[in-house]
Amino acid sequence: MTTSSEPQAIAERRLCGLVNGLAQQIADHLRERAVALGLTAAQGTALREMAGPMTMGELAERMSCEPSNATFVVDKLEKQRLIERRAHPTDRRAKQLVLTAEGTALRERLLELLTRDSPLAGLTSEQQGVLQGLIEQAITRP
Repeated sequence: MTTSSEPQAIAERRLCGLVNGLAQQIADHLRERAVALGLTAAQGTALREMAGPMTMGELAERMSCEPSNATFVVDKLEKQRLIERRAHPTDRRAKQLVLTAEGTALRERLLELLTRDSPLAGLTSEQQGVLQGLIEQAITRP
C-alpha cells in the first residue's frame, strides 16, 4: 500500500543520495590533491580553511570536527612548520593559529589544485551560487 507521503520520501531519499555523492566526490578530490602535496586529507582541509588567523575552536568548526581532532591535525602541521600557535590579540587564554610563509605558499598551491577538475567545475559561478543558497536554506531551518 502506498501512503500519500511516499513520493515525497522517495524524492528526499534521491536528493540525499545526490548530496552525499557530491560530498564524497568533493572529499575524494580534496584527498587526491592533498596527497599530491604530501598532506593527509585532514591536513588539506585544515589548510583550505585557514583563510586567516583563527582559534582552534574556529578551525574545528570549519573542519566539521571535534577540537581534539583539529588539535591532532594542527600538531602535525606545526611540526611541518606550516602553522604557528601565537598569543591571541584579545583573549589571553586563547591561542591563535597562523599560517607560516611556507604554510601560506602550500595553501595557495592547494587552492590552485582544488579548482582544477573540481566536482563543481561543470557549474557556472551563478549555478554554484544558487546551489550554495539552496543548501544553506536547507540546513538553516528556522
